[in-house]
Amino acid sequence: MDSLLGLFRLELSPLELIVRGTAIYWFLLLVFRFVLRRDAGSLGVADLLFVVLIADASSNAMQGEYRTVGDGLVLALTLATWNYAIDWASFRSPRLAAFFEPPAEPLVKHGKLVWRTLRKERITKDELLGKLRQQGIDDLACIRVARLESDGQISVIRMDGASPPPGDAPPVR
Repeated sequence: MDSLLGLFRLELSPLELIVRGTAIYWFLLLVFRFVLRRDAGSLGVADLLFVVLIADASSNAMQGEYRTVGDGLVLALTLATWNYAIDWASFRSPRLAAFFEPPAEPLVKHGKLVWRTLRKERITKDELLGKLRQQGIDDLACIRVARLESDGQISVIRMDGASPPPGDAPPVR
C-alpha cells in the first residue's frame, strides 16, 4: 500500500513544477504562434518532426527529475490552467485574441493573386490553385476574395457572392 501511495507523493516542489511548466508552456506557445503559425491544421513531415523534437527536448526541462504521478499531475494541471486562462482571456480581450490568433490574410483579391501574402506564408501558386480546385473553383477571375484563415483553411467569396461549402478544402501546407 505504501508503494501505491508513493506514486502520488510529491518529490519536487509544486512551485518548481509550476514555474517549469509555465516557462516551457509560454516558450512553446510563442514558438508555435510565430514559427508554425498557420500549420496547426496540417503538418508537413518536417513540421511534424519539429513538433516531436521540441516536445522531447522540452520535456526534460519541464519535468526536471520527477518520478511520481503527483509531480506529473501538478505539471499537467499547470499546463491545462494556462491553456484555459489564455482561451478565457482571448475570448474577453480582442487585443489578446489578435495576438494569439493571427488575422486572416488575403491570398486573392478581385481575381488577382496577392503575391506578398503568398511569399510571406510560403504558399506556391500551384498549392493555392490546388486548394481552390478542391473547393470547386478553377478560375481566379470568379473570386472576389480568398483568405488564409488563422487555422490554415482558405475561405472564398466569389464575385457572384456565393461561397463554396465550408470544410471541403484541407488546410494549406
